Amino acid sequence: MLRLFKQYYPVRNAVFVVGEGIFIFLSVIFASWIVLGNKYIDDVNIIFLKASLITIVCQICLYYNDLYDLKITDTFFELTIRLLQALGASAILLAGVYYVFPQCIIGRGIFIVSIAFVVLFIVSWRFGYTQILNIGLFDQKIILLGSGKLADNIAREIKNKKDCGYQIAAVALNNGNLPPGLLRKEARFICQDSYEGLSKIAQQLEVHKIIVALEERRGQFPIQELLECRISGIEVLEGYSFYEMLAGKLVVSQINPGWLIFSEGFQKSRPRRYIKRTIDLTLSIFMLLILSPLLLLVAILIIIDSKGPIFYSQERIGERRKPYMMNKFRSMCQDAEKYSGPVWAQTDDDRITRVGHFIRKWRIDEVPQLFNVLKGDMSFVGPRPEREHFVKELEEVIPYYRERFSVKPGITGWAQVSYPYGASVEDAIEKLNYDLFYIKNMSILLDLMVIMRTVKTVIFGEGSR
Repeated sequence: MLRLFKQYYPVRNAVFVVGEGIFIFLSVIFASWIVLGNKYIDDVNIIFLKASLITIVCQICLYYNDLYDLKITDTFFELTIRLLQALGASAILLAGVYYVFPQCIIGRGIFIVSIAFVVLFIVSWRFGYTQILNIGLFDQKIILLGSGKLADNIAREIKNKKDCGYQIAAVALNNGNLPPGLLRKEARFICQDSYEGLSKIAQQLEVHKIIVALEERRGQFPIQELLECRISGIEVLEGYSFYEMLAGKLVVSQINPGWLIFSEGFQKSRPRRYIKRTIDLTLSIFMLLILSPLLLLVAILIIIDSKGPIFYSQERIGERRKPYMMNKFRSMCQDAEKYSGPVWAQTDDDRITRVGHFIRKWRIDEVPQLFNVLKGDMSFVGPRPEREHFVKELEEVIPYYRERFSVKPGITGWAQVSYPYGASVEDAIEKLNYDLFYIKNMSILLDLMVIMRTVKTVIFGEGSR
């Protein structure tokens, strides 16, 4: 397993992405050799550089068209459509690069032949990889201890993410009930009434990892059996920690304070804070300069479209519960909450103006928050800030909700790129699962991951209301 952005990924996933990049690169090389013939040898170094550029652009477009999300591209039709879209986007981006830097042009004939090879190689590569996933080749076998909600969450996550790299070889229980997310035929062994011989069973099944997902442990925790497993070289993992790294979130309704206290994470050293603040300042200044013409145009359209101010300022709760005024472009009619009071935003909200629908879809209404980042009230990446009215409501029903205030709120966040827009208490609970994961594991690399995924969300206008 590879650890990246505080999550674990199977080595085969990295091989899949790198292998696909190699195939794209080789497609361009083969096309150059076919088109140029003997002249290929004279320009081999330059062709390598040009092929590298095409490879990078193609893989970026593959990522932004969800071609590395196997849940989305699980059918041949969907794969074909998204692959054609990605290649079309690659052609447009490369055309832009070639216009600015003509020396990067590789040649029309080579490019067309390359596309044919790319389609052939990528489809073949992905078909082979899908077969590997379907038969579970290179999956790590695990034994799951438990049958409650935690065990069920783990079973469902493994079942839904066929590229997670794990396979439940056995379920060890002290009763006859399997986790609901796991069918009886999917569990090769069920240890009922007693955990005796757990180590021997694990060795017979070639299992090197045991996940302890027992929610009630008093009088039921198999200390001796797990100790034997550990001494035998079998890794024993705590269920909540395993689920955290598997799903990229916590489960606030199930975890206990003891686990949070003793688990890794929550590192907020001074150097990290300085680096994060430097990145915030750099990004916000750069984006305000680049987007200034767009901001001026949006301001004019808001004035023309409806009565009221250009900006909408609203009090939000920030780090250490300090209130501050958050700025946004006004996307609703003036005095939208005069009669309704504070309410969750709804789909097709009739309070939203014509311009408001557009700037919400593309997240342009959030851009003025860059001024809040400059002031230091917000960070570029962090939990989304909430209003005092909703904070009081959510704190009463959601455990650990106050932990959100241990960091600065952000324009975007791990919850925003991992979960669709939410407008209910249930959605707030699920988003807190992701927010706590971010707070626990926050790092510069994780911030960069969130920014990359935010760009993807903005480009495709997903999840707005």
